[in-house]
Amino acid sequence: MSQLLTPAEVEAGAARARALEAELSKVLIDQNAVVSRVVVALLARGHVLLEGLPGLGKTELCKGIARLLDLPFKRLQFTPDLLPGDITGTYILEGAGRDFTFRPGPIFASVVLADEINRASPKTQSALLEAMQERRVTVLGTTHTLPDPFFVLATQNPIELEGTYPLPEAQLDRFLFKVHVKPVGAATLSKLLTTRLRGESPELKPVTDLPGLQDLFAKIDRVHLPEPVANYVGRLVAASDPKGPLAPEAVKRFVRWGASPRAALSIAGAARALALLKGKPNVGFDEVAQVASDALNHRLVLSHEAALEGLGGPEIAAKIVAAVPELERS
Repeated sequence: MSQLLTPAEVEAGAARARALEAELSKVLIDQNAVVSRVVVALLARGHVLLEGLPGLGKTELCKGIARLLDLPFKRLQFTPDLLPGDITGTYILEGAGRDFTFRPGPIFASVVLADEINRASPKTQSALLEAMQERRVTVLGTTHTLPDPFFVLATQNPIELEGTYPLPEAQLDRFLFKVHVKPVGAATLSKLLTTRLRGESPELKPVTDLPGLQDLFAKIDRVHLPEPVANYVGRLVAASDPKGPLAPEAVKRFVRWGASPRAALSIAGAARALALLKGKPNVGFDEVAQVASDALNHRLVLSHEAALEGLGGPEIAAKIVAAVPELERS
């Protein structure tokens, strides 16, 4: 068991995490819930899928993260003609001996923006599977390690829009959170028009460097997860299985396949990060409940009946969180 965090360590970690959150809020105005989720996922070393209409600032948010953390950044613009080698890289003939040399693709960066990921074919999307799970890519039988840290922040337009492809379930499961970016109101638009004349990004200065970020990761790993809270996480994920004994009625009716064990790891990691952001040395039930819905909503495979009822992953995930008690009933 790792040594528990001291009050001074908790305070220092929370201050650095809050500074990141505060600076990132300057990029995406009046979208505090979205910014908070992205920061929590980053601190938990997870990937995020942002869904929303074009022009809501999703891309600028990703670029802002790289600037604030002073990390290498690459942008991948997904299009229907994008090939897997355009992402991972490929071997080319070089030199007088005409030897094959590996030319790394744009996936070799610490912060990778997969912009409009659902505009590429499922075959191309699958090029990210190994990278997002194992932090490496294999090209022509040779494995290449990706930078550490490695963070994918993908954006997608709503699937109903023309020219988009649904993401495979295995791809969705690699994302810690799927976050819906909602349109802003008139007050936010007015603020945007008066502070950014041509829609330019705000001036941002790094809030930490790589050693500072690694120190933050180490602190989050030491945030204590009590056994009753871990049991709560396990029951939340088990309740997403429509054939399981813990499934609420909504899951039995509308879910075909529930979440995988990766979802439990995602919830626990995100809850640890959120606890430190709040200045707490241990995870409580509240932190788990706050992150569970965003960690589950994209991992549920729903039935056609759910679509007919107008229910999506977020609604069903919220019902799971509402139905599962914090403490196990004896």
